Amino acid sequence: METALQLTIDCADPRVMVAFWTQALGYVPESAPDGHATWRAYWEGMGVPAEELPVGVGEEPESIVDPSGRGPRVWFQQVPEPKAGKNPVHLDLKVGGGRGVPMDLRIRRVDDTVERLTGAGATVLRALDELETYYGVVMQDPEGNEFCVA
Repeated sequence: METALQLTIDCADPRVMVAFWTQALGYVPESAPDGHATWRAYWEGMGVPAEELPVGVGEEPESIVDPSGRGPRVWFQQVPEPKAGKNPVHLDLKVGGGRGVPMDLRIRRVDDTVERLTGAGATVLRALDELETYYGVVMQDPEGNEFCVA
């Protein structure tokens, strides 16, 4: 049996998260299926009662997909409670190229990505530069979820 992977991230504002993570991952917002104008129209067409669809949910994309089809779908699930504490799972954006790439080039790639994502709303928490063979930066997305750029 084949298993498809979807990454679900709880959040307060899916629109903010879609905007940020499309830039971070090179993904695109996922269009509603079957020619529906919005996901809300799709769900209503499937018979989901309006009272089960909170106001505003599904009007704009709440999920993103890899345009190449290789990566998992990412769904930003709106939840009422705020983030509490350190997230037990985080994403690593591997942009440096690994050990086969000279350290100065890896650092430049990581720093360029950090600068781009800071401009998109991320925050730098700390650099991981204590090891001679590794370089990375721990960051937070606009809602405080940690991720690494390495």
